[in-house]
Order: sequence, then structure tokens, then C-alpha cells
Amino acid sequence: MTTVVPTSEEDPVLPVVRFTAELSWADAGPEVAEPQVTRLCMEAQECMVMRRWLDLASLMLTSADIVFSKVSDKDLECIFTVICNLVSKLQTPNEELEAAKLISTKITQQPTDKPAIRLKILFNLYNLLEGPDSRFFVYMQALNLALNGNVTDHIVPSFKKIDSFLKEWNVGVKDQRNLFLAVANVLKENKSSGKDSFKFLTKYLATFSGEDSYVMSEAKEEAVRAIIEFVKAPDTFQCDLLDMPAVGQLEKDAKYALVYQLLNIFLTQRLDAYLEFQAVNSTLLKSHGLVHEDCITKMRLMSLVDLGCNESGQIPYTLIEDTLRINDDEVELWVVKAITAKLIDCKMDQMNQVVIVSRCTERLFGQQQWHALRSKLASWRGNVASLISTIQANKVVEEGSQAMQGMAIR
Repeated sequence: MTTVVPTSEEDPVLPVVRFTAELSWADAGPEVAEPQVTRLCMEAQECMVMRRWLDLASLMLTSADIVFSKVSDKDLECIFTVICNLVSKLQTPNEELEAAKLISTKITQQPTDKPAIRLKILFNLYNLLEGPDSRFFVYMQALNLALNGNVTDHIVPSFKKIDSFLKEWNVGVKDQRNLFLAVANVLKENKSSGKDSFKFLTKYLATFSGEDSYVMSEAKEEAVRAIIEFVKAPDTFQCDLLDMPAVGQLEKDAKYALVYQLLNIFLTQRLDAYLEFQAVNSTLLKSHGLVHEDCITKMRLMSLVDLGCNESGQIPYTLIEDTLRINDDEVELWVVKAITAKLIDCKMDQMNQVVIVSRCTERLFGQQQWHALRSKLASWRGNVASLISTIQANKVVEEGSQAMQGMAIR
């Protein structure tokens, strides 16, 4: 197989143009091919002389599809490195963005053909770009390529830097929305972390605030998806979905009101409410892939947490037994499960048959929880102030007593 070998004294652009042109016209025979190859090389040279870098990039990309099918990955990377390097010759951010769109669009046209090398080329292009708009566009193209080409493993590690990327790109709400949803979709396909997928999905939903009903309706399907993902997740027990307008619109929606009701049960009610809901809506739960036994397990843990937050720090075994609908010999097992899940910190008083709770995780953290936290902080502040006053008063008494003792000695 022929390999592109640019010399040190010659710009690599022309050898690449000749190489790809020869590949494109190889089947036409030398009499037809040679004039076409010469023509393309002359056009490329003219673009270089006139510094028409965008036209040159477009010319070099015309045979990209053939190149992908006929050369090795190593040669592909070499060819596209030369093409991508053209962006460094551009003078304005708008030109750079246009070139980034031109190159990345061509690379992503056939995402299932050598997707890994295509993604690598996009990353190389990204690193050559300077403008934030250009970088954001290419990164979004990379996300879509990774998803459509089933190579999500290659891009997931970059998600750790999303916050710093956003500061660099400085994109608007709509672009943030598209980014968060794309990342959530990649993570869902990758199946590496359900929690991370849910996190970016909630970030997406949180961008809908104050929009009109038409714009808000765009988020309905994803709001339902977020609710179902939360209910399914065996290790997620807290979220703020109920406070989001994008989710709140489902409450009175003819199609999705029951899904909203399910979320409300999981975040604000106990097992008995879920069992009543399930008895009437078992078909709905199955249609969303929810397993009844898994839902019961999660609701038992969340009901136990609710007891811990509302029973003045002490929960009788009998109340746990009744609320979780379990046998008396299963109470401590479920308490241990809640401790293992880091939902509560507690001690079990077997003698008095009570669970003494020192901390529990709130299922949601809205206005009511903020007010409760404010009251606790105010109480702690008062207690600390009282303690300081007592210490200072004792210190004054102690100093006075020592002074009297000194006078008596004299």
C-alpha cells in the first residue's frame, strides 16, 4: 500500500493532494487519471498562493470518503493532520469556525465506518483550534460521532472536564442544554454510570426556567426519562426534580400525569402509597421497564428514611414493621441496609426495641428543608452563644476568687 511521506523541504499539502487524487482516479486508467490529478494539484497550488485556505480544505476533503475506505489508519491520521493544520493559517474566528464545520462535518458523515479513528481526528482538530465557538462545535460533533459510531468509551473520560470546558466556551443556555443532553445520551449508551447519566439529564432539565409552554414542552420526554431513571436507580435516593419547571409541567399533562404522581410518591410518601398506585397502574410501570419488586425495595428504604426524619429521632420497631410491611425479625435487616446505603446514622436499642437516629438523608431539599436547616443553625448558634457566655461568666468568677485568695495571703 502506498504511504504518504512528506519531505522536509516541501509543504506536505501538495503531496497529500496528489496522493488522494491518485486514489480517487485510480480506476479510471492513466489516460483519464493523470490530467485530473494534475488539475487538482494546480488548483491546490493556486489556493496556496492566493492564501485561500478554506477553498484548499474543501478541495482536499472532496476525496475523503475514498481515502477512508482505501488507506490504513496511520495514513488516514497523517492525511487529516495535514488538512486539519490548515485551520492554523486562518486569520479570523469566523473563518476558523467555518473551517471547523467543513472538516468535522465531512469526518462525521459515515460514523459507523472506522469511528475510532474518525473520533481521534476530531480530537486532533479540536486541539488545533483556538476559538471557543469552533471548539464547542467540534466537541458536539465528537459527542454525536461517539454515540452513533458506538465508541463512547473514547469520549467519556473527557466528561470530567465539562465544567472547565463550559467556562472556556462561554456558551449560551441553548448550547448548554444541547451539551448536557448529548452527554447524558452518551453515558446512557455507555452504561458506565447511571448516576452520571442522571446527573447530566437533571442539568439539562434545570436549564428550562421561565420559558414559555412551547419551549418547555421540548423537555417533556426527557423529564419522564429522568423520573424513570431516578425510580429505577437502586442507589439514588435524593433529587430535586420536583422543584424543576420542566418536570412540574407533567403534573397536569394528560399523557404523563401518572409518571409525575409516581415521582411524588417516591419523594414525599411511603410504601403504602406506592402499593396503592401500583395496584391501579401496574401496566404503566411495566411499560417503562420498572420492576415491582425493585420499586418495593427502594420504597422501603425511602420510607425508613422518612420515619427517621419525622419521628423525633426514635423509631419503634413496631412502626418500622408496619410501615415497611415486613416481619418483626426483618426490622434490623432493613435498618442495616439503610445504614449501608448511607441513608441514616443510627443505633439499634434491642432492649427497648427502638432505633435511635442521629442523622438521616432528606429525599428532597426544597424550601421546607432550607427553613428547617435555618432553624437548626439558629438554634445551634444560640446554644453556642449561651455556652460562651457561661464560660466567660465562670472565668470572671474564677478570676475574682483567685484575687480574693491573693489578698488573704498578704
